[in-house]
Amino acid sequence: MNQADSARLAAGLERRGYAPAARPEEADLVVVNSCVVRQSAEERVAGQLGALKALKRARPQLQVALTGCLVDSQIAALRRRFPQVDFFFPPQDFQALWERLAPGRPGDEGCLPQKPAGPTAFLPVISGCDEFCAYCIVPYRRGRERSRPLAELRCEAEALARRGVRELTLLGQNVNAYGRDLPGRPDLALLLEELAALPGLRRLRFLTSHPADVTEGFIEAVSRLPQVCPSFSLPVQAGHDNTLRRMGRRGYTVASYKRLVEGIRQALPEAAISTDIIVGFPGETETEFAATLALLEELRCDTVHGAAYSPRPGTAAARLPDDVPPEAKKERLARLEALQERIAGEINAALLGRRVEALVEGQKGGKWWGRTPTGKLVFFADEADRLGQLVEVELTMTGPWSLQGNVQAPAPVVAGGS
Repeated sequence: MNQADSARLAAGLERRGYAPAARPEEADLVVVNSCVVRQSAEERVAGQLGALKALKRARPQLQVALTGCLVDSQIAALRRRFPQVDFFFPPQDFQALWERLAPGRPGDEGCLPQKPAGPTAFLPVISGCDEFCAYCIVPYRRGRERSRPLAELRCEAEALARRGVRELTLLGQNVNAYGRDLPGRPDLALLLEELAALPGLRRLRFLTSHPADVTEGFIEAVSRLPQVCPSFSLPVQAGHDNTLRRMGRRGYTVASYKRLVEGIRQALPEAAISTDIIVGFPGETETEFAATLALLEELRCDTVHGAAYSPRPGTAAARLPDDVPPEAKKERLARLEALQERIAGEINAALLGRRVEALVEGQKGGKWWGRTPTGKLVFFADEADRLGQLVEVELTMTGPWSLQGNVQAPAPVVAGGS
């Protein structure tokens, strides 16, 4: 989400006569887009602003703006904490910045999009969150759910496709909540149908889905639309119902989560499932953690993002005793990561010798790289310019984190493969 916001900010600034500076020391304006999902992220933001304080002393004419999740309603407190910042504006409130830099000038002209950096782009479709899970600061910093109008999103997607974007990822803290706050209540399935009809767009993705909001109708839409990648990000967070209850507002049980994954795989046998796990949440026993490992062993997700719990001031969980020792969190996280490395390696090994489709996004280490519809990273060597192409790659080597192979030919127009 912050990557997409930063790209949109950069595009808006360029339309107002600014050009990118190579280094902060050369800039007239520095905009810091902050993430505070974890305490460590907020500390990094504070460190960056500390470095800018010295630069501001040396160059008083430099303007510094702060946005993102660190900017809440307590602006006076932020001014005292960061006096080097000239201007604060909430996440995605770009109009406030435009009015500061160019008073009286209209905001974004029409629905001009972010400036695409390659064949893929992010398209934020809903911001904020209404879930208020015990561990999460997002609803307090980004506010309640706010969907963008369908016509505005269609216009922006169309413009991005004209500028060479072939794959769009629709973004939201809870992307499946899209539209329920809009007149007529259009949903994510309808939005995907609208965007799939646009010429030039070859792939559509969506991040992140709350397990309680993924319906059979949505799964059916994903299976029916060839442009929509069969890849689901479904954060389960824990594999024991007691842990889930303490996390609050999750809206599902372990059993219902299993049924959801089973339903996706029945409709889309080659679908990729990724999930998030919080290790060491307050009160987590060894038995509860063992249940999480057992769930991952049973479901065999393609990707698991694990993180050790740390108290986040301002959340409900911060009032709970942080009673899992740091060494236990570290040990449990290591066990989770070792399990997932084995599972991912086995899943990918089954692809050896198969042909998969990859959308080429760039070069690294002398090889082209791209991703399959299920999000797997593929490398291949080829002298031709393959950037932005959909190619077919025969896999000759697999590992837990990436695949390698030989390019065969440009892939057919309809997306498919693994």
